[in-house]
Amino acid sequence: MAFKSFIQSDAITRYINQDMLHETDAQKRLRAETGKLPNGQMQISPDQGAFLSLLVKLMGVKKSLEIGTFTGYSALSVAMALPAGGKLVCCDVSEEWTNVGRRYWKEAGVADRIDLRLGPAMQTLAAMIEHGDSHTFDFCFIDADKENYDTYYELALKLIRHGGLIALDNMLDSRGGDKSTFDPVDGPRHPLNLKIHNDARVESMFAMVGGGLLLARKV
Repeated sequence: MAFKSFIQSDAITRYINQDMLHETDAQKRLRAETGKLPNGQMQISPDQGAFLSLLVKLMGVKKSLEIGTFTGYSALSVAMALPAGGKLVCCDVSEEWTNVGRRYWKEAGVADRIDLRLGPAMQTLAAMIEHGDSHTFDFCFIDADKENYDTYYELALKLIRHGGLIALDNMLDSRGGDKSTFDPVDGPRHPLNLKIHNDARVESMFAMVGGGLLLARKV
């Protein structure tokens, strides 16, 4: 199985994502089932799931937000890291894909921690802000339709508390997907990368996992 990674060595990538990674049986089977789907390449890498889980534990996250859930591997990783009483709100448009995740969330005993909201994420997030949820989330993971990333980032900033963290996936993707010819200035995400880099509202850095994870801490 291929893994998303910027590491040029396949052997090292397998070592990190397979040999030296702790996954539950539910995670392994969810990842395997997703990998057989036509859009299976959209799934995050195992090491990225472990990274998100560790961030959630280190931050003591109690209330988390996910924009773009796909088949639920990232949601499963985060939900398992939440404490008792913790909540993860997931935004996605596909009932078919998220139904795959629902089975594994239930099996892992974390379905009660996940609030899945189906519909356009911009509308869901705007409704949450209108409902009074601003500044109440500790963590947000964004991995949805890339053309709306800037809007998702702005909405997430309103929902995240000061000191909270936003993680945006696939922020180092090249236009053709060829990492060996990656030109950061010509990359499709460069305008948003530059915006966040210069954004006084956050402190930001890149984590070289998956498709390039941009971390932005709200100050």
